[in-house]
Amino acid sequence: MLHAVQYGFTVQAQAPVLGEAFALIREAEGVTVVGPGEGWARITLGVHSSLEAVGLTARVAAALAARGITANVVAAVHHDHVFVPWDRRDEALAALQALSSQ
Repeated sequence: MLHAVQYGFTVQAQAPVLGEAFALIREAEGVTVVGPGEGWARITLGVHSSLEAVGLTARVAAALAARGITANVVAAVHHDHVFVPWDRRDEALAALQALSSQ
């Protein structure tokens, strides 16, 4: 599923209140905030993706890499969310839909 909202990635020194953020990721260098912004489209994979599944991220990355599309994957308990460049979102969605029909 392609979301209509455009997303951005920012880094903050400390974790903000979740607010409208989609994800907060704490690293040694700061807290990455993924939320409404610019540059990235979020595609949620419709399959239930177990955290123990082997190869799903690799297959998704390979399908997008074959078209020269960069991707950032955020995995959750129920679904994986793939962030792709906003201007290539339709092409990325088509690549993932083709992958799902294999």
